[in-house]
Amino acid sequence: MAIFKGAGVAITTPFKANGDVDYDVFREQIEYQIANGVDAIIVCGTTGEASCLSHEEHLDCIKFCAEVVNKRIPVIAGTGSNCTETAIYLSTEAEKFGVDALLVVTPYYNKATQKGLIEHFTMVADSVKLPIILYNVPSRTGCNIQPETAAYLAKNVKNIVAIKEASGNISQVAKLMHLADGAIDLYSGNDDQIVPILSLGGIGVISVLANVAPKQAHDIVATFLAGDVKKSCELQLKALPLCNALFCEVNPIPVKKGVQLQGRDGGVLRRPLAEIAPENAEMLEKVMREYGVL
Repeated sequence: MAIFKGAGVAITTPFKANGDVDYDVFREQIEYQIANGVDAIIVCGTTGEASCLSHEEHLDCIKFCAEVVNKRIPVIAGTGSNCTETAIYLSTEAEKFGVDALLVVTPYYNKATQKGLIEHFTMVADSVKLPIILYNVPSRTGCNIQPETAAYLAKNVKNIVAIKEASGNISQVAKLMHLADGAIDLYSGNDDQIVPILSLGGIGVISVLANVAPKQAHDIVATFLAGDVKKSCELQLKALPLCNALFCEVNPIPVKKGVQLQGRDGGVLRRPLAEIAPENAEMLEKVMREYGVL
């Protein structure tokens, strides 16, 4: 059974001016997403600035999110690391908090071989009973999960059940789905490729867009899965300018500004991320207004 179908929001982590996690605002963000029809919440991923959280903060955010959501929709915890032992630690701790699944990114910086990736993901998976979503984002990590590797893991490790594909390489994704032969659930990791990924057998998206447009992100997937491919494609193309604007600077710089533009508290960024350039903020506001989310 799939962890979720539809649009899961890669939720931002709000920080106070002094750098602390703002849990009051975090609660508001979670409730906003649920009220506006998002299908799952992915906490402490790339968009959540997980790499800038201490281990204690990381786990506190996961626990808090799971408690606030309280099983209303699935909560998926980002627990990946470039260190296998750290990934195991975060994963086993997150499992105690009642989350529904784990999102485990490829080890960044180390540039593991495919053999190393198999060993890494297998060790993490063996440490927990929760279902695991592999997260392939080579532009961030410098490491690409080859289709053969993902297919092997899906067929040989019982709780590796899905992959978030953010390589941007549609041919690679097609090869993976051919090799996996139904053994893996596929989620788009790029908001500008939701429909192409769905056309290859995908069942949803783990979305930055959903932070500012949860209903719209949900509808792109829902209309496709309901059989209205033409309408889904229209919704995808309509969202494209905003998808692009949300990546005019490195994620999550623009999306945090987008949340703020909507009159909600997005919180500050943690360094080394810097505030969005004024000209990009102006462009983002224009695009959001044209899209109808301002």
